[in-house]
Amino acid sequence: MPYLFVFLGGGLGSIFRYGIARLLNPYTLTFPYATFLANILSCIVLGFMVSWSLKGGLNNNVKLFFLVGFCGGFSTFSTFSNETFQLFEAGQHGYALANIIVSVLLCLLAIYIGLVLGKYFIT
Repeated sequence: MPYLFVFLGGGLGSIFRYGIARLLNPYTLTFPYATFLANILSCIVLGFMVSWSLKGGLNNNVKLFFLVGFCGGFSTFSTFSNETFQLFEAGQHGYALANIIVSVLLCLLAIYIGLVLGKYFIT
């Protein structure tokens, strides 16, 4: 049964990520904003759910659905890595380095924001 919760959450997270990519697809962008945005939003959700979990508010199936499935499907390290690699190959070294540095720093900040929101909104 745990696999079902991971599967369903992962599918929903992947649909959200695909939706963001589709929304930004009409725009010609050098920087991989869709992956960047999906990863940041996923980190906020993850931080919020971790905060809620630490307060004992989530059962194991909900944790598996959101923490492992949804956030795992919504965020994407492999796409981030591939897009960064493609930027390097295209000679866009500044964009590639900015993607690495800004993504890591903002995703860490997003986890923190999610944790704070969870502490604030979950009683």
